[in-house]
Amino acid sequence: MLQDAPVIVRSRRFKALMTTFPSGVAVVTTMGLDGTPLGLTCTSVCSVSLEPPLLLVCIDNRSHTLSTIVDRGMFAVNLLHEGGRDTAGAFAANVPDRFAGISWQSTPHLELPCLPVDAHAVAECRLHASFLSGDHTIIVGEVAAVERLGPGRPLMYGLRHYEVWPARAYE
Repeated sequence: MLQDAPVIVRSRRFKALMTTFPSGVAVVTTMGLDGTPLGLTCTSVCSVSLEPPLLLVCIDNRSHTLSTIVDRGMFAVNLLHEGGRDTAGAFAANVPDRFAGISWQSTPHLELPCLPVDAHAVAECRLHASFLSGDHTIIVGEVAAVERLGPGRPLMYGLRHYEVWPARAYE
């Protein structure tokens, strides 16, 4: 029998639940107004629409990368492959320069930071909409360009560690 009383779920318990649902790993990047590259690791990436091509990412409201994405109105989503574990960790760390020691170049259309060594594909996006939702902001981007960077099995994150998409499923 269902009861009308609200169920209180603590953030720690909710986070534990969500770690059981594996996700692909991306590094969301943008370029600061002063030319400084910014980025963060993100597992909250989802397609939204085919016409127009839209995708979403969810970013912590305290993120400097988020505020720059909103100010600049553009960002790139770098989909990491099996060789990108260290890069995923670097962009998840709370350090001032996440690009230190990371190979990157500008994307061809919007001139955003791209990670050609660690990503198998990159989507260049223009900000379509943003929605404050709890302690995160949902960023919807209209995909302006997509580039396949090379081979590599997708990097996944679940149960609090990185894994690689099985070879048999990717062939």
